[in-house]
Amino acid sequence: MSHSHVLVLVHCAFSTKGRVPIIPRDKLGELFAYMGGIARNHGVTLLAVGGISDHVHVLLRVSADQSLATIVRDLKSNSSRWMRETVPQFSWQKGYAGFSVSPSKKLAVMRYIARQEEHHRRKSFDEEIVELLQAAGVEYDPRFVLG
Repeated sequence: MSHSHVLVLVHCAFSTKGRVPIIPRDKLGELFAYMGGIARNHGVTLLAVGGISDHVHVLLRVSADQSLATIVRDLKSNSSRWMRETVPQFSWQKGYAGFSVSPSKKLAVMRYIARQEEHHRRKSFDEEIVELLQAAGVEYDPRFVLG
């Protein structure tokens, strides 16, 4: 085959440092739009972005020549720099969670990401991330995941 044909969808989530609810509600839309611009500038397809004051979820289409770690690093570092213009103490946590998504589940994940505010009326990010890790069968050490 002379060309690569790849469809890799990844749902990623990452929080603010210390899970501090530091993202102003009125900045969320701008932050999401800015992250979309970062993705476009790096040749990444951002299918969905959402979150609340202490974390963000993204659904990415990753091409064959892209590294997920590099994509997330670029999203976090550039958005962090931008956020510090209005919230000087802003920063993201070091790591992230990433989950493969079946194309058949793409719309369900997009809806899930779009409904973050509603979702977090019932559960914290710590509860959510543990559920996601467990559902995906990811082994984890709670010392490095929670809070």
